[in-house]
Amino acid sequence: MEKLFLIIVFLTALFIGPISTQSAFSQFEKGGVDLPGSWYVGEGLKKGDYFSYRLCHVDYKECADFQMDIWIEGDTKVGTEDKWLAQAVVYDRNKIVKGTMELGKVAPEPTGGSPELATYRSAFKNSVVWLSAFATSYGGEGGEGPKKFNMPSWGKIGNIGGQQVRPTEIQTISVPAGTFETVLVSWRTGGSTSNVWVIDEFPFPIKAHTFTHVSEGIPPTEYDFELLDYNENIQQDPFSGIVSTEVEQTAIGCPQNYEFVSVKRSTNHADYLLEVNYGPENPPSGCNIEWIIKFKNKFDQTEFLNQVQYDIFVVDENLTPLRSIAEDDGRKFLYSPSGQVRILTKVIEDPGIAPYVIWIYGLSPEHIVPTQAPDYLQIDIQIAGDVIPKTPPGPGLAIPDWIKNNARWWAGGQIGDSDFVTGIQFLINQDIMKIPPTAQGTDSGSDEIPGWIKNNAGWWADGLITDNDFVQGIQFLIENGIMKIG
Repeated sequence: MEKLFLIIVFLTALFIGPISTQSAFSQFEKGGVDLPGSWYVGEGLKKGDYFSYRLCHVDYKECADFQMDIWIEGDTKVGTEDKWLAQAVVYDRNKIVKGTMELGKVAPEPTGGSPELATYRSAFKNSVVWLSAFATSYGGEGGEGPKKFNMPSWGKIGNIGGQQVRPTEIQTISVPAGTFETVLVSWRTGGSTSNVWVIDEFPFPIKAHTFTHVSEGIPPTEYDFELLDYNENIQQDPFSGIVSTEVEQTAIGCPQNYEFVSVKRSTNHADYLLEVNYGPENPPSGCNIEWIIKFKNKFDQTEFLNQVQYDIFVVDENLTPLRSIAEDDGRKFLYSPSGQVRILTKVIEDPGIAPYVIWIYGLSPEHIVPTQAPDYLQIDIQIAGDVIPKTPPGPGLAIPDWIKNNARWWAGGQIGDSDFVTGIQFLINQDIMKIPPTAQGTDSGSDEIPGWIKNNAGWWADGLITDNDFVQGIQFLIENGIMKIG
């Protein structure tokens, strides 16, 4: 009887296919919404557009949030290819990063720009414009092209187990930039549903929450973003008065090259082992401390702890927090899924000993209160005094010698015109660099800096011309409205 059953199964499989509870069609999830038209990444993008996003990507600090503001300045040519030139500013905790991005016209993926924005460009490419893998302005041989909203599928995720990327429904959602009627584009991967919300005739998605592909366990967030603000027809650079943290830190004389101090010891109650590197050793007030923190298993120093809820405090002699880095950032606590942290904190304490405490609340998923008792490690850091080099003032003129570095970098093309002008503006407004009284000119309609000023800067940095010759160039920029002095 058993042999007869096996023969029947074999013949059934041979002539009508294998017996299955699912048909091949059930593996294809039907999508599409009842909405005319189509969409692609970059649809309607134009000169003067301004976008502000809050976003995170798993490849950058395990999806730590930052804000990225982008202004489409206009066209640019890179080789033989026409691209968009975008100005961008990133607000990352207490750090401001300013630079440029080059965006493609077929798909607005960033392919170049300022080196200091490289990490953030990558996060932007792999989140806000990720759907350009499926929907672009031109299909070509790849077949991407614009995608209709009523299509059952826009394509398939490439990883193993990935499913169809498909429009699923029309939703009205609210983000800080406003309330919009959107099309929800979804796919399943790693056991969870990833969602991106797009708007017809709007260049980028306005919201997303997606997950990484995992074979088991709870998939972590891959990227998450939302539109904070959007404006059209912005003709003047909205970032002209913004100074990047690197320029500001250099301007006030903060250490740029330093050795790290290493601390490796157990926490106060011996619950955790911490490896901490920080620098500089004696950070001046107003400058940053760079922290590299590794949370480890006290029984196995090769094992990193994960899901660490922690904070960095400055405390008094009774261990009472005077300052919380998490609160400075608008959060209840800091969080490290992997147990490895790299973070910058700004020194606002007065010169002297500042007791810093790395406070560990416990190990728990981000929105769940830990069950363990807290523990901590205290590190006393000597805060240095005034960082601004003092130059004996002459008659209406004082230029710190270290400003020559900025002038040399500008003359050598290592920093752009706007960065140099913004840096000098900052120095004069903060009364660090003193020049003779100069009448402020009106906007001349051109931001172009004459070549002789750049030459002067390079010659002055090399000691070939005097301070007065260099200042004449600065005065020219002020008098012609290229540089605004408050």
